[in-house]
Amino acid sequence: MNNNLNQDILKLKIEKNAVILAHYYQLPEIQDIADYVGDSLGLAQKATKTDADIIVFAGVHFMAETAKIINPHKKVILPDIDAGCSLADSCNAESLSIFLKDYPDHTVISYINCSAEVKSLSDIIVTSGNAVKIVESLPENEKIVFAPDKNLGAYINSVTGRKMVLWNGTCVIHDIIEAEEVLKIKIGHPDAKIISHPECNAALLEISDFIGSTTAMISFIRSDKSERYIIATETGILHQMKKEMPQKEFIIVPADESCACNDCKYMKMNTIEKLYDCLLNEKPEIILAEDLMIKARKPIMKMLEMSKNMHLIK
Repeated sequence: MNNNLNQDILKLKIEKNAVILAHYYQLPEIQDIADYVGDSLGLAQKATKTDADIIVFAGVHFMAETAKIINPHKKVILPDIDAGCSLADSCNAESLSIFLKDYPDHTVISYINCSAEVKSLSDIIVTSGNAVKIVESLPENEKIVFAPDKNLGAYINSVTGRKMVLWNGTCVIHDIIEAEEVLKIKIGHPDAKIISHPECNAALLEISDFIGSTTAMISFIRSDKSERYIIATETGILHQMKKEMPQKEFIIVPADESCACNDCKYMKMNTIEKLYDCLLNEKPEIILAEDLMIKARKPIMKMLEMSKNMHLIK
């Protein structure tokens, strides 16, 4: 059935001049049919360069919103409109606006995992792939509020020596991974390197051999000489790792003792069937107010320009 669906999707994609963008955390069958698979920074970049009439964004809601903000005149559709994000949900614009009143002289840097409304309140947007370098590029005495991920913010502070004010938000999937559980796995596989996403908690990052975005993780494993890795992030990344490096072993850290997986329920809401339906019917569509898109676009484009200058994107 999937083979027929794949053929139908590819046919529809040509007929409608559509492009399919997918995050590394999507189901394997969605990653395999996508025109581009990447992390938030890569996907944002690709969204700015597409000449397609329709962008099918296989990811979560804030990612599709970002694509729409960058491409206001294109149709952006998401396989499941309810595919949200626990981190984005931890910071609503009204609460952030009240919070920022206590820091009127601060630059507001927001992680891309946030709503369009939160982006509109920000001066610069960052991703896990460029956050450290962007913060480092700012004057050392610049006062900064960082939202919404306190774990990523704390990691940036530890690397850069900054003292950014942090919003108290987390990604449930990454924050729940315990260092103790990772060390238990390490005991059974002492030669395995621990690689973690910076959305993980500080205790876990402290024992990690490598910390980086999903793209950075894959790049590290590609060049590293080890044969076994303990992966502290969402399970979807394993698909690309195994495709690229089938000779290596990847051990995903379980979310808890009852489950050998660490799946984001929102990322996994998108299915190949929903992808077909949304392309066929050209909905659910991301609709945003023009004034909101204008405000939210400014910090995103600032990020992309800064990243380009730092050669973080090609």
